[in-house]
Amino acid sequence: MKFFRKFWIAAALTAILLTGVLSAQKTSAPAHTAAAKSADHPKLVVILVVDQMRADYVDHFRNQWTGGLARLVREGAWYRLAAYPYMTTVTCAGHATISTGAFPATHGMIANSWYERDEPGGGRNVTCTQDSSVKNIGYNGDTTGADSPARLRVATFSDALRAQAGGGTRVVAFSLKARAAETLAGHRADAVAWHDDQTGVWATSSYYGTSTFVADYTRAHPVSADYGKTWNMSLPASAYLYDDPTDGQHTRPGWTMGFPHPLRGLETSTGADHAFYVQWEESPFSDEYMEKMAVAAVDSFKLGQGNSTDFLAISFSALDHVGHDMGPHSHELQDVLVRLDRDVDDLLKHLDATVGRGNYVVAFSSDHGVAPIPEQSQRDGLGGGRVSAVSIRRHVNELAGKSIGEAAAIAAMNDGDIVFTAKAEEKFRAQPQALEAIVKEIESTPGVLRVFYPDQLDPMPQTPDPILRAASLSYVAGRSGDLVIALKPYYIFAETGTASAPAGGTSHGTANSYDQRVPLIFYGYGIRGGIYLDQASPADIAPTFAYLCNITLARVDGHVLTSSIAPQSPATPPHSH
Repeated sequence: MKFFRKFWIAAALTAILLTGVLSAQKTSAPAHTAAAKSADHPKLVVILVVDQMRADYVDHFRNQWTGGLARLVREGAWYRLAAYPYMTTVTCAGHATISTGAFPATHGMIANSWYERDEPGGGRNVTCTQDSSVKNIGYNGDTTGADSPARLRVATFSDALRAQAGGGTRVVAFSLKARAAETLAGHRADAVAWHDDQTGVWATSSYYGTSTFVADYTRAHPVSADYGKTWNMSLPASAYLYDDPTDGQHTRPGWTMGFPHPLRGLETSTGADHAFYVQWEESPFSDEYMEKMAVAAVDSFKLGQGNSTDFLAISFSALDHVGHDMGPHSHELQDVLVRLDRDVDDLLKHLDATVGRGNYVVAFSSDHGVAPIPEQSQRDGLGGGRVSAVSIRRHVNELAGKSIGEAAAIAAMNDGDIVFTAKAEEKFRAQPQALEAIVKEIESTPGVLRVFYPDQLDPMPQTPDPILRAASLSYVAGRSGDLVIALKPYYIFAETGTASAPAGGTSHGTANSYDQRVPLIFYGYGIRGGIYLDQASPADIAPTFAYLCNITLARVDGHVLTSSIAPQSPATPPHSH
C-alpha cells in the first residue's frame, strides 16, 4: 500500500508538471452535447462549489462515483488543467473569483481576513464580509455577527444577470459559511443563508433581508434532527484508496481518528450543542442538508420555470472541514465525495424534472485545493513542514527592536501578510537596510521560498515568473501586507504544537499546484461535453455564463471558454471588458 501511495504521488507530480507545458487543445474523446432548447438563454444558471476539492480527486476517486458527480464528469465539459493563477488560495478569494470572473487584485477579496488600515477608529483585522453597518439575523433563533458583500469591489455575475436579463430573475445562494454564500450571491438576492455552528440556527444579513422560504424550511427541518446519527463508511473498506494514515491528523472533539463518527457532541452533552454542530458541519449530513434545501428552494421560488434566467448557487463545505483535519488521503474525505455524488445526483434529477434537461446550465468547481498533511509528506520523502507565523512575528519584532527601536513593529500578520505599524513603516523607509536585513532573516526560515515588497507586486508586473505573478494577482494596496511571504512546496502556515498538544491537520493558501488546481466542469444548456486541455481557471465561469445569457460583465479577468460552447449558442458574445 505504501508503494501505491508513492506511485500515486509520483503520478500526481507528473500531472502537475504537465500543466505548464500543455497548451490549448481538446482531446478526441467522444463528446456529449446537452443541446439548448428553443429559448435563447438558459432558464436556470447553477453554480456548485465544493470547498477544498483538489483537481486530482476527480482522477483518483471517480471510480467510486455512480451518480451526479459521475454524470458531470461523463457528460460535461471537463477542463482538466484548470487552476487559480494567484497565490492566496482561500475560501473568500475563490468564491469571489467564481462569482465575478475577476482575480483578487481586481475584486478585492484577497483573503478570509486582512488588516484594514482605513477602518474607522484605526486599523484592525476584519473578515472579508465584515460590515458594521448591518446586522446578522437568525432564522428561528439567535445569531451574532455582521456580514455583507460590501467589501467586494466589483459586481458578480448574478448582479449583472438581475440588472440586465429582465424583471423576474431570482437569486438564491446557500452555504455553511457566510463568506461563501454572500460572495456567490452578490449584492442583490432573494435568499442568502449560512449556518451558525455556535447556535445551530441558519442566518442571513439585514443587507439582504429575511426569506420566508428559509424561515419555513429551517423551522421544519432543524439541524438538531440529525443529533444521534452516526457517520459510517458508505462503501466496503476495500473500495477506498490508501491505508488511511492517521499521523498528523486532527479530529473533532468527541470523535476518534477512524470510523464510525457519532454526531452526539461531547460525551457529557445531553443534546445538540456547539460540539454537535461542529461535528455535523464536518459530516456528509451537512452536504445532504444543503442539497435538500436547494431542491426545496427550486420548488418554492419556481427557479427556472419563468421567462427570465434564474440563479442558484450552493457551496458544499463538509469536504473543507474533513480535509483540514484528516487530510487528502483519508477515507473520510473519499466518503464525503461518495455521498456528495448521490446528493448532486438527486439535485440534477430534480432539475431535469422541474426545469427540463437542457434548459439549465451548471458550473462545478472549487475555491481551492489543499496540501498533504506535513507529517505524511515527510514520511513519504517529500519534505515539508509547518511554518509558525507566531515565531516569525516574534523574531521580526526582536530584530526591529534592535535595528529601528520598534519592538512591536508588526501591527498584524495574517498567514503570509505582514503589516507594519505606521511608525515602524516610516522608520523602515528611512533605514531600508534594516528592512532588507529582516527580509533576509525571514527568507532563511525553513519553508519560506521568497518574500515580496509591495513595489514588486503593484503595479502588476509583466513577468514569466509564476510565483511573482501569483503574488501580484493576490495583492491589493491598503489590504495586503507590507511584506508578502511565499512558501515552498509541502509547507503550510500552522503552529508546530507541543508534546502535550501536538499540531494536526493541514491547510492551503499557497501558489503550489495542489492548492491552485481545482475541478472545472460545465454541463447543460449550450455546452458541448468532452475533455478540454485549454488553460482555464474558475474566473472563466462568470464570463462563459454571461455569454450564454446574453449579458455584459463590467470588469473581468477571465474569458469565455468558447471551446466547449455548443453550436446552438449565440454566435457573437457580448463584450465583457
